[in-house]
Amino acid sequence: MSTPIIAPSILAADFANLAHEVNMINESEADWIHVDIMDGVFAPNFSMGIPVVEAIRRHARKPLDVHLMIVNPERHVEAFRKAGADNISVHIEVCQHLHRNIQQIQAMGCKAGVAINPHTSVSALENIIQDIDVVCVMSVNPGFGGQKFIENTYRKVSQLKSLIAQSHASAKIEIDGGVTLQNARALVDAGADVLVAGHLVFSAADPKGIIRQLKAIS
Repeated sequence: MSTPIIAPSILAADFANLAHEVNMINESEADWIHVDIMDGVFAPNFSMGIPVVEAIRRHARKPLDVHLMIVNPERHVEAFRKAGADNISVHIEVCQHLHRNIQQIQAMGCKAGVAINPHTSVSALENIIQDIDVVCVMSVNPGFGGQKFIENTYRKVSQLKSLIAQSHASAKIEIDGGVTLQNARALVDAGADVLVAGHLVFSAADPKGIIRQLKAIS
């Protein structure tokens, strides 16, 4: 079992000191910077837009993992790619033509991901799993940080790991929401490859130390 990819969620950072927060991630053992984009329609909250992603990119030395919790993502993925996204994930719940969305993202040179909400079955991914690079499993409901982890996530990760193996796919399993030092190892044991951590990292007295502990899981 390999060590997990750690992706601190910049949404939980101090935006008044954004350059400092991004530099902290640069200097840490983190692998990606997770960027949550919410439109107030699909997700019941607003977050950052293109200018903030551009600002993060100016300071970031790690890949930007952009998670679009928005309707009509096909209208905006090109702008996020130009702003600096390396990975772009869209939600299966809002994509009527998901294969086309994935092809659009990959044609721009990005890794393409599909995100699924807590209520969405893993079986919904059967016809797309071989075409994608990442599955972002929401372990809380989209919209707000600091929510309680949904325990059924472990079962979904195990199901997803089996689907990937049976399909001879190579998608990485990313967990977004409620990741803690208490549940991280169980998630990795279940099959998670990428751990997104927001509040856990940015509320800590030693955020680099928290990232180091997460990275040490194997």
